[in-house]
Formats: sequence, structure tokens, C-alpha cells
Amino acid sequence: MSPLPSTPLLQRPGAVPADPPDAGVAAHYGDPYAEQRRLAAGEALVDLSHRPVLRIAGPDRLSWLHSLLTQHLTALPPGLWTQALVLSPQGHVEHHLHLADDGEAVLAHVEPGTADALVEFLRRMQFMLRVEVSDVSAEWAVVADPGLRLVPRAELAAHDGPVAGVAAFEALRVAARTPRLGLDTDHRTLPHEVGWLTSAVHLDKGCYRGQETVARVHNLGRPPRRLVLLHLDGSDSELPATGADVVQEGRTVGRVGTAVRHHELGPVALALVKRTVVDGADLLAGPVAARVDDEPAFELPVSPAREAAAAREGLLRRR
Repeated sequence: MSPLPSTPLLQRPGAVPADPPDAGVAAHYGDPYAEQRRLAAGEALVDLSHRPVLRIAGPDRLSWLHSLLTQHLTALPPGLWTQALVLSPQGHVEHHLHLADDGEAVLAHVEPGTADALVEFLRRMQFMLRVEVSDVSAEWAVVADPGLRLVPRAELAAHDGPVAGVAAFEALRVAARTPRLGLDTDHRTLPHEVGWLTSAVHLDKGCYRGQETVARVHNLGRPPRRLVLLHLDGSDSELPATGADVVQEGRTVGRVGTAVRHHELGPVALALVKRTVVDGADLLAGPVAARVDDEPAFELPVSPAREAAAAREGLLRRR
């Protein structure tokens, strides 16, 4: 893919560039906790324009994607956002997409660094169907306020309202136990383990790659691992690294995903652990003492109706 255009919001006063995989946007603008609070209240915009945006056009686009992805897409209403996965033949998650159809084409945004492999897969599966896959990241930008939506990239320069860095978005995401591909997943992750069965998989459709595994694990009701929220020892100045071992009584029981400092919860992390690890268990996350949360998840502060309305407005606006 072509390099993404630089974002004008990195020129805002106090902007601190984010590290990979979020390089290219601001981690924060000088006050991470205040930015979290503003974002949670819906009073700030997060620049996520480092996320690649793909366009899938052609009259066969929805039926074709329906046959490849985990989501039911043949009757997807224009402007309504949904999530979908590409699975391996063994049912492991390979790609995670946020997508919507604008009546003329599907627009999808994906994790940084994954677009090339996804485009290669889609084009390999194109055959003689009337579809065309293109990279439109130079035209569209992903933002969150806090729900995800697309806006014309030119509008970023015109935005003069409050902003929050990607660190604020990540903190709210972790508190809501919402996974992120490549950070909170590995090459063995099944949709059931991280909650994507309810948001990105349609259980009443079949005939996509990996579907047999999805159905079998769902019917057995016993995925081997589960995503949990860890409360980390606040006396440790360092957060555990993504991919660090989670250890219980000297035995490795999982891996650390995203670790953040939340404005209310303090230092917390997502972790993918064996299903036998119970709520409230004491663990080590890398070198940091941790405890599995036993409280209901914080929800991302946006209702599905509000997100759908914001998505429709952002997606369907034209320059």
C-alpha cells in the first residue's frame, strides 16, 4: 500500500507522536487522563487516520464478501456499520474489519499493517466476479468520538474542536474489554475467546472459511481460552509488554495483550488466558503482579443506535 498521508492533527500544540502500531497519529496532546474523560463524555475526537481504508466496489460485492467473511452481509443496509473476520481454514482469526456499504461500494477499515495481506487475499478470491478492491486511505480517515466512523480526510485539517490522543481511545477500549487484532490476539485466537462471536460472527450462516470450527466450538461451549481484564499492581512504574507471559503459581497460563493506565481503574491490561483461570485469581503479568477482574465490563460510552447514526452521517457525507 502507498504510505498514508500525514495527519494535520499531529501539528496541534502538545501533540506527542504514538509508537507502533499506532505510529502516524498522536498518542496524546499533553494531558492523557483529561483526554480520556473528555472522550468518555463524547466531548473530543480521536484521530485514527493511520488505519487503512479499503473500498470494495461492484454489483457482486456484498454476496462475494458474504461468502468470505464471518458476517451476514447480503442484506446489509446502506450506512450501517458492522464487524467481520477473515478466518484461517482452522478457524483462527486472520483479519478484523469494520465495514459499511454506502449503496455504491463497501468501505472497510482495518488494523495498521494488515491491509496488504487482506487485499492480496481478497484479490486471490475474486475469480470472475464483478468486484474491485482499492485502497482509498488517501481519501478517507477513521476517527472516534468515541464511536468509530469515517470522514473525508480533508476534514481533519478543518477540525478545530477538542481532540484526544489514541492513548485515550485505547484506555477506554481496554476498560470495555474490547480486543484488538494483533495486540490482544495471536495466531491461534478463535472468535469465541475474545468476544467476537457476538459482534463479528453470524452463527446462522455457513460456507465461509473456518466455519466448521466456529460451529463446533460454539456447540461444545468450551473455547480453550478467554479474554480477561487484569488489574495491575499500581506500585510498579512499568506496564507489562504486549505478548508477555501470564503466570499462575509458576505455570504459564496466557499472554498479556494491551496494557494501559485508565483514569478511573488505574493500570489495567487485557490478557488471553486459559479458561480454567477463574475471576479474582492472582497472577503475574510479565514482572507485574495482577488480579483477574471479577466485575462487569465498563462499556464503551456509545450506544449502538448512536454509533449507527454517527457512522451513517460520517460515511455518507460527500466532499
